[in-house]
Amino acid sequence: MVNIIVEISKYLIIILMAVYTFSCFSIFTKEYEEEERSILARQDIVMFLMQFLAYLVMYLKTGELKMLFFYAAQVVLLLAVILLYSVIYPTVSKLIVNNMCMLISVGLIMITRLSYDNAVKQFVFAAVGGIIGLVVPVIIRKMKVLVDMTYIYAGVGLAALALVAVFAATSGGAKLGFTIAGIGIQPSEFVKILFVFFVASSLKKSVDFRTVVITTAIAAAHVLVLVLSTDLGAALIMFVVYLVMLYVATQQPLYAITGLGAGSAAAVVGYHLFAHIKVRVAAWQDPFATYSDGGYQVAQSLFAIGTGSWFGMGLCQGSPDLIPVAETDFIFSAIAEELGLIFALCLILICVSCYVMFLNIAMEIRNRFYKLIALGLGTCYVFQVFLTIGGVTKFIPSTGVTLPLVSYGGSSMLSTMIMFGIIQGLYIIREDEEEIIEKRRERAIRNEAARRESKKSRQTKAQPGQKNGKQKPRFEEVPKQRVR
Repeated sequence: MVNIIVEISKYLIIILMAVYTFSCFSIFTKEYEEEERSILARQDIVMFLMQFLAYLVMYLKTGELKMLFFYAAQVVLLLAVILLYSVIYPTVSKLIVNNMCMLISVGLIMITRLSYDNAVKQFVFAAVGGIIGLVVPVIIRKMKVLVDMTYIYAGVGLAALALVAVFAATSGGAKLGFTIAGIGIQPSEFVKILFVFFVASSLKKSVDFRTVVITTAIAAAHVLVLVLSTDLGAALIMFVVYLVMLYVATQQPLYAITGLGAGSAAAVVGYHLFAHIKVRVAAWQDPFATYSDGGYQVAQSLFAIGTGSWFGMGLCQGSPDLIPVAETDFIFSAIAEELGLIFALCLILICVSCYVMFLNIAMEIRNRFYKLIALGLGTCYVFQVFLTIGGVTKFIPSTGVTLPLVSYGGSSMLSTMIMFGIIQGLYIIREDEEEIIEKRRERAIRNEAARRESKKSRQTKAQPGQKNGKQKPRFEEVPKQRVR
């Protein structure tokens, strides 16, 4: 009986995920607010149904009651996040809130499947991130001084990266962060946000050649420190984010072409300088030929994806634990094995939906500083998703970055939820701008109506014979020759 339930639930979970994903894009076609609210409410129902089925399966397969209690705690957390955002910030993007909760839910399901203890830790990070995320929009909306803290962002970011480069222990061939009280902290996850604020603040003030040179030099310093720490994934993200922001701010293709050329040259130099880059490139070219020398991870990832096929093996039916670091860098492969490629593709589309909302805010907000922030954070998010999924599918060499909100990792979870909170703050600012523009339009209409009324009144006074809408003949208009 249990096996039948597990098999049926596998298809039901895929159907629910597909329904949710379809609604992420169908909502853009709706013109009325009532229709949008209906779709958003259905999204919440679908998400909680999918989560219930997943934890029911894991409870039936393990027989551990703690699965049900953990599921209940997640329901409380996700409901609290959704309701608090709706109550505190009525004008935020509900779609972004739903997508954030869905990605967290999917991540907790798969991490629970792999390691219950790590799932509990991830849940705690998600709860802390939810609290911080509720405070961030107020800070973004109220603190107008953020635009003037250009070099504070750069100084704090460079100092944090330098501390890692000098004092952090090497793990997996790279210096990523520190461990304090058993909790790993990866500063580069938070420095990415500071980096976006620095670039936006600098390019908002001016885009002349001198400013571009100074900004580029400081941005290059960030990337160089990360390269020295051999945290090449974060270095690549910052490099691409800067190029995109620079091009949009200056509209100069020459800057983008020069940056791409410099980046390509740096990649060649890095390949010859760092041994682990050669290993990753060799594993990318042929993971099976280098199976025992660096290609094991990618090979196991491809095995898992191929084994899962379109519909997956079902929760607790596959062997995702055979994939190295399946909870972090290779969680997408674990999802594809047990939940199927259809589910995994829907997950990618939900990430794309988030990016579309980020771009929508970037295009519609009028303040140049906030526009660049939305663009930078959106690029940072979607490029990290690309690096993660591209690495585990052998589309590009593996870079060792996590899948935001899905992979296990406290720093990644907190930084991404802060990022989403910033986007929500920008969404509120955009709504404020629309309200101001609407008030100005109404004031202009009233002023125009008053002007016309005043003009009409002056015309009426200029014609003293006009009364009650009827025109009386005026003696001065009678020809003189007829007055005798």
